[in-house]
Amino acid sequence: MIPLHRLKVLLISPPTRSIVKEVVGTAGPPLGLAYLAAVAREAGWKPMIIDGLTEDLTPSELEDRIRKFQPDVVGLTATTPAIYDAYEAARIAKRVNPNALVLIGGPHATFTADEVLRECEQIDIVVMGEGEETFKEILDRFEKNKGYEDILGIAYRKDNTVKINPPRPLIRNLDNLPIPAYDLLPMEKYVVEGVRYAAIMTSRGCPYNCVFCSSSLQFGKRWRAHSPERVLEELRILREKFRVKEIEFLDDTFTLNPKRAIDLSRKIVEEGLDISWSASSRVNTFNRSVGEAMHKAGAHTIYFGIESGSDKTLKFIGKGITRQQAVDAVKAAKEVELNALGSFVIGFPYETEEDIRSTIRFANKVDVDLAQFTIATPYPGTRLWEIAVRENLLLTRNWRKFTTVDVVMRNLYLTPQRLKKLFLQAYLTFYLHPKRVIKDIFQNKCFILKRAIPAAFGFLKRLITGFWE
Repeated sequence: MIPLHRLKVLLISPPTRSIVKEVVGTAGPPLGLAYLAAVAREAGWKPMIIDGLTEDLTPSELEDRIRKFQPDVVGLTATTPAIYDAYEAARIAKRVNPNALVLIGGPHATFTADEVLRECEQIDIVVMGEGEETFKEILDRFEKNKGYEDILGIAYRKDNTVKINPPRPLIRNLDNLPIPAYDLLPMEKYVVEGVRYAAIMTSRGCPYNCVFCSSSLQFGKRWRAHSPERVLEELRILREKFRVKEIEFLDDTFTLNPKRAIDLSRKIVEEGLDISWSASSRVNTFNRSVGEAMHKAGAHTIYFGIESGSDKTLKFIGKGITRQQAVDAVKAAKEVELNALGSFVIGFPYETEEDIRSTIRFANKVDVDLAQFTIATPYPGTRLWEIAVRENLLLTRNWRKFTTVDVVMRNLYLTPQRLKKLFLQAYLTFYLHPKRVIKDIFQNKCFILKRAIPAAFGFLKRLITGFWE
């Protein structure tokens, strides 16, 4: 039974800096918060979402919004570089209502729960891993004025000691989750060059174990997917209710099950959905048949995690792919008129300068249309983090520096200054190649490509304006 006074839960993506927003003009919607808001509403609560990044809120404006809503529970999310901004939002929330229950989730908080609770006394509970069922249980306990100590998947304080509970089992059937509460997001603000866009996640989990990625730990190694019917329902809502034209599929690997990718693409065609979209793939789960089906359904770009042109580095990463597979996948994408976008990472601890130059050369050889270069960053929870800590390779624990364009980890052969120069050379070599004109890159009207490679465009923008730290 819903109480006469509906309890209120406020979900906040805190105001922060973002390369994506600086380059494109807006950031993507906080999809995770939209899932949680839908869970809260289904449980009889009154939810509200504040996308502080998209709305350009100042701390005082954020405080005014919180004070006006007067939430009983506040939920926060933050990437690693934005964690300090989440702390500030928690302090503001407690200042407005000292009795509010303040939660935080997301990959950074999941893997640094002890540190988060020790650094920010205004945060009461860390929700670790997949959050919807844990969140629902917390709200139920709050409503019934019961304790939280035995809830799976949380960390909390007790007698000045941080307690970390066992993890919660993964959600087996994703279709049991309500459709994200898009209506609580500022959907009219997710617009670039007059085109409305949105994000959707059709699957969770990744069976692979790349050294720099925490996704398989956050959402599990068992791949789970929404049914095609559920995906189509969500797409129809975005297209018809919110007039969204551009979709960004946020699955770690949209093509992990190639047959499903083809079936879903065909259903989009059968449904007559007028959308354009992009998605990510591994090079060993993509072929011409998959690409052809995707392109017919409105896909224009496929994002490949190629990562390196060095066999030694690919082995260290644990990527499980070969350079020839990358060449074949890019060729297949271009044959069906998909833009091929390649991601490359440089600066792993054991990479020599020649290893990095092999990657720079391979980015041109593999013939992707656009390339994103990033600097290897040891995010908490990843195997790379474990290596960096064990071998004393961290140069800083200032989370604001963990941007993938700053050097935060020592390389055994190269100084940070030399690594930054190679980072610069990677972009120059690719984007100033005779077959590319940098002016054309910046005049590219396909904004989703720019969103997909924020580091590239942010870096080139700095370069052109003479800004280099």
